[in-house]
Amino acid sequence: MTVPIPEAAIATIIAAGRRLDAAGWVPATAGNLSVRLPDGRVAITRSGRHKGALAAGDVMAVDGDGRPEVQGDRPSYETLLHCGIYRRFRDAGAVVHGHSIANTVLSRAAGGSLTLAGYELLKAFPGGPTHDVSVAVPVLDNDQDIPRLQRALNARWAGADTIPPGYLIRGHGAYLWGSDMDAALARMEALEFMLACELEERRLR
Repeated sequence: MTVPIPEAAIATIIAAGRRLDAAGWVPATAGNLSVRLPDGRVAITRSGRHKGALAAGDVMAVDGDGRPEVQGDRPSYETLLHCGIYRRFRDAGAVVHGHSIANTVLSRAAGGSLTLAGYELLKAFPGGPTHDVSVAVPVLDNDQDIPRLQRALNARWAGADTIPPGYLIRGHGAYLWGSDMDAALARMEALEFMLACELEERRLR
């Protein structure tokens, strides 16, 4: 017998989906959202669901390795990336993934990272109480082989002195996480604002 997903977790994911949709960051059926449950399972959006129109049945549970709790259920194609974040960062309680114009365009133009410096909203990231810092957001090449992409992420994290709470996949989108959904969404909003500023600055040059 399966253990029901807590209603609060489902409501949190549904509300987050509407928030991302209102911002224009999850077009069509793009993006995915998850929360870590107290028992170690992960509640995550099903594949192919529009995030602005989620219902309770559009959220399902997987184990820590991304295996569906109910046989035949189809989670997001990128579920293993969520699980990889939860394994690596024990304080991560929620993960959000979106596809904005800014993160898609800038990741296509970036090298192995995209440096953000001098922005007030860098305060949303760990590492400093002021804007006078810089953060190199990792940029990974897009790969439909999700386990291979996760291995590339693990290699980047293993060699890093500090790890920002997010990364970009080239031409694809952004992944952000936090202690809970509010924290993850705040970081995503901060990152997307800074990326929009970067894109506008390049347009004005």
